[in-house]
Amino acid sequence: MPHRAPKRNGKVLILGASGYIGGRLLPRLLDSGYAVRAAVRTPEKLQCRPYAQHPRLEIVQADLFDRESLGQAMRSCRAAFYLVHSMQSGTKRFADRDRQAAINAREAAAEAGLERIIYLGGLGEDGDDLSEHLRSRREVGQILSGGSVPVTWLRAAVILGAGSASFEMIRYLTERLPVMLTPRWIRTQSQPIAVSNVLGYLQGCLESEETAGRALDICGPNLVSYKQLMHMYAEAVGLPRRLIIPLPVLTPRLSAYWIHLVTPVPASLARPLAEGLRNRAVCMESSIRGLVPQQLLSCRQAIGRALETIQRQQVETCWSDAGSLRAPEWMSCGDPDYAGGTIFRSSYRAVLPCRPETVWPIVANLGGSRGWLFANPLWRLRGLVDRLIGGPGLRRGRRDHDTLRNGDALDFWRVLQVDAPTKLTLLAEMKLPGQAFLDFELRSPEPGKTELSLIAGFLPKGLFGLLYWWALYPMHRLIFPRLVQGIADAAGTRCLLGPEPFDPFSEGQACRISREP
Repeated sequence: MPHRAPKRNGKVLILGASGYIGGRLLPRLLDSGYAVRAAVRTPEKLQCRPYAQHPRLEIVQADLFDRESLGQAMRSCRAAFYLVHSMQSGTKRFADRDRQAAINAREAAAEAGLERIIYLGGLGEDGDDLSEHLRSRREVGQILSGGSVPVTWLRAAVILGAGSASFEMIRYLTERLPVMLTPRWIRTQSQPIAVSNVLGYLQGCLESEETAGRALDICGPNLVSYKQLMHMYAEAVGLPRRLIIPLPVLTPRLSAYWIHLVTPVPASLARPLAEGLRNRAVCMESSIRGLVPQQLLSCRQAIGRALETIQRQQVETCWSDAGSLRAPEWMSCGDPDYAGGTIFRSSYRAVLPCRPETVWPIVANLGGSRGWLFANPLWRLRGLVDRLIGGPGLRRGRRDHDTLRNGDALDFWRVLQVDAPTKLTLLAEMKLPGQAFLDFELRSPEPGKTELSLIAGFLPKGLFGLLYWWALYPMHRLIFPRLVQGIADAAGTRCLLGPEPFDPFSEGQACRISREP
């Protein structure tokens, strides 16, 4: 066994600390005694995490496309984990963005004098048939390795863990479809790896000098096809064996749309993933097992652990966590006539005979499998329409039934701001001819009373945006006051006043949305 000399002096930087892997690696490193600097585009996404006040954690704002902020984030750090990619950004030019981000990181690391970069990429046999996603992951590794700072380049196959995009695809396809007409990639062989083993290798490489300057394949112990993985999942949850029929006519584009409709994974992410699934992802070398020894979980064990985590509602991170969290400028202005008076709001309030702490749990539990308290069929219909036109719909649900964090996905919303027990602001991510938000605010006008307000705001885009708002306005007048009443009923109390419409501007309640500086 090679000598491993952990060096816990000096800060370790995590680029992508709010993502699926970064959000799990961060607390692991803190528990192991490391001083960690977490670099994210939106610090608010980490400031509500349980470890946010840890004495060895520093949260900084940094953008890979902003050299100044990137350089400041790397300054005085010993090593950096590079755990970012642009595939989920929704842009078709994610490879160009990843290329430029890698160049910026390589140059900033050299200027900051880093000792090491540890990069997590994808595994796939090189060739003309390599997917754009895996080719981009390979190019990023080559760019980072071309600099003066030594790079440890880990190449992983499918990652099995609660909340990973690959696992969620397998989970939803298997649970929802007893008979599947699938592309040929269903027979492609892979060596999936448990997310806990990925984290073990990442930390182990930081502690093993022998891994510096090397490209290492990381895989689990089983060589399986995606068809076999689906059968394993069905067996684990007690479902009958699925009938899976591969068809050569199903292209990656058609596969992506099918995945989009059946699973929570959007088409923009499903397509590069589907294209990558056609590539065989098998370890060509296994030297990492000697350099960073650990007990590798089998596919069945990894699936079992993921299911236990989901059942206990302890999913730490999810594929949908990644991305920036910014409040649109129009939400933060204090002028109701902004942009020619084109901001529309539908606002209702009620006064309840209880404290905000009594009402808050009901507000914080909205959405997901518990629904929206009133007119759930209409919410589901809106989600179905959104899904059919390419939006997230309601399929994403919630990461956790009981708690919300800044940046969480909540059905077709994104949690923009959560301040228990007084405020919850949701930003719409559904397909819209404009931008929209939904804001809940609880304040105590006098002891023992709560004023609950709901403000739905919409900034239309063009004539279609105006038509969209007025077409749905009757539904808003039906749903929103009854949603306020439903919150009161669920809290076991009554409305002393309202629900009634009100003008938030006349009372200074509008536009109190925190933004990034």
